[in-house]
Amino acid sequence: MDYITIKLPFNANDGVAGELLSTAWLFKTVAHRVLAVAKQMQVLPGTKVGWVNMFRQIAYGIIPNRRYADSAVTLVMGVYESCRSLGVDFRSVELSNWLMFQQSELEYPNRNITLKPNYEFHVTTIRYNGTTSRVVVKPTIPRNHKELLDAILTEHIKYMGRVVVRDYGVRGSQLWVHGEIQVTVPMDVYYEHMARHRRNAGKLIGGADVNTDRINLAIIDEDGELIDHKTFWFSETSRKGFSRHSAWSIIGMRIH
Repeated sequence: MDYITIKLPFNANDGVAGELLSTAWLFKTVAHRVLAVAKQMQVLPGTKVGWVNMFRQIAYGIIPNRRYADSAVTLVMGVYESCRSLGVDFRSVELSNWLMFQQSELEYPNRNITLKPNYEFHVTTIRYNGTTSRVVVKPTIPRNHKELLDAILTEHIKYMGRVVVRDYGVRGSQLWVHGEIQVTVPMDVYYEHMARHRRNAGKLIGGADVNTDRINLAIIDEDGELIDHKTFWFSETSRKGFSRHSAWSIIGMRIH
C-alpha cells in the first residue's frame, strides 16, 4: 500500500514549546545513540522486529515511551537499509540536522500524536527528567484538508503522526517553536477525499509532447488558440550509440 503525508503548520509558546522541544531532542539523542551502537555491530538484524528487540532497551533508557523509542530505532534501520541498497558504507554515514519525533506505527487512534475533534492534536511529550505529559497543538488547517481529517475520525482511518520542529528561539523571555504536524495516510484515502478540491479552474490548458531528444510544450486558451510554445532539446541523447533507455532516464530526471 502507498501512503502520502500532509503537513499542518503550527506555532507554540512557553510550556508547550518546551515540551515539544525536549521530546524532539530526546528522540534525536536516541537515534544518534542507536546509530553509534549499530555501527559497532558485526551483524545486524534483517527485520524490524529484530532491530526493535536488539535496540529497544537502549532507546527506552533515553526516551521512556515505547512508541517513540521503537520509532527512533526504526528510523536508524531505514538508514541502514538505504545504505545497503545504495552500496554506501553504513559506518560512514551521519544523521542530518533534523529535529523531530514520530510514532511510526500506523494505528487509529494514534496513541502519541492523537487527532481530536476541532482539528486539535493531543501530543504525548517527554521532559528531560523522563516524566510524561500531554500537550494540545492547534495547527493551521487548510480548507481542503478538513474533509480528510474529518474522515480519519469518522472512518477510523489508521495514520502515522510526526512533529517536526522547523525553528525555535526566545522572544521577550518567551520560548517559541514553529513546526509542523505531519499526518501520513493511505494514498487511496487521500485522493478519495482530496480529489474534489483539485479541479483545474484556470482558463489556459498546457500540453507536452515528450520525445527521446526533446520536449515540446504548448499552451492554448479555452478557444483552442495557441498562446505560447517552447521546445527543450537534449543534445546528449541524440549522440550516436546513446541508448534509448539512458535517454528516457535523462529526460525523466529533467522533467522532475
